[in-house]
Amino acid sequence: MKQSRTVNILFVAPCLFSFTMVIVIPFFFGLYYAMTDWNGVSNTVRFVGFANFKNLFTAPDFLYSFLITIAYTAINVVLVNAVGFILSLLVTSKVKFRNFYRAGFFVPYLIGGIVLGYIWQFILNNAVVMLANKLGIEFFQSSLLSRPNTVIWVMSFVNTWQYAGYIMLIFVAAIQGIPASLLEAANVDGANYVTRIFRILIPMMANAFTISLFLTLTSSFKQFDMNLTLTNGGPATRFLDAPVKASQLLAMNIFNTATANRMAEAQAKAVVLFIALVIVSVIQVSVNKRKEVEM
Repeated sequence: MKQSRTVNILFVAPCLFSFTMVIVIPFFFGLYYAMTDWNGVSNTVRFVGFANFKNLFTAPDFLYSFLITIAYTAINVVLVNAVGFILSLLVTSKVKFRNFYRAGFFVPYLIGGIVLGYIWQFILNNAVVMLANKLGIEFFQSSLLSRPNTVIWVMSFVNTWQYAGYIMLIFVAAIQGIPASLLEAANVDGANYVTRIFRILIPMMANAFTISLFLTLTSSFKQFDMNLTLTNGGPATRFLDAPVKASQLLAMNIFNTATANRMAEAQAKAVVLFIALVIVSVIQVSVNKRKEVEM
């Protein structure tokens, strides 16, 4: 039976209204406030144009946070997808207790970022240091979170520990959708396991990689809760001859700016984050979609 257009509109209207009120209208208000001197307290707001945006790109703390967020995202995209793919191969093989492993690898994803940060902060600052002192392992005798050159790698490790199990399930669904006859035929033709992975599995899983790369990229760019509880932006370091926080990602930089009653500046930073995220996401999805067609 042909559906009525009016009925369809009525079903869509609540979602459209909610999206407009919660996303669209606040977004345009945010664009306006990014061009003012609003501090979140005063009732008087003065329009300043693009002054806030110009100041951002001369602020060492913002530039450092932007660059370190890009580095953190790049590390995460590689680590999370590589580990998730390896785990998916394990739990779809004929290994015993594979269903138990599948559930176990997914469990860390259920832990909230706030709790996760505090757990790993205790492990890295106390348990690992104490064990290293007893065993005489000099490298771990001081916390890895206290060193500017290792803190981002530690954050990426913790994020991978949490997020790889979720990405694993995406890859598992893609692997299970590949016809078994295709892999059996390749095996009969003499293709070894590694060849089957790179010549059959990965090309047939192109759509899954598009999704997983998009998810890890966007979540890494927006990382906040684990950053707050694990490191709180520390330790201190220097960038462009100015003191900055070594692990303060862009989302946390925006938060700290807003809590300092520099709301307009924080909103300008949020707009820059939004634009950067849109550009990178569109490029990533476009490139992956093109590869899907080629494969």
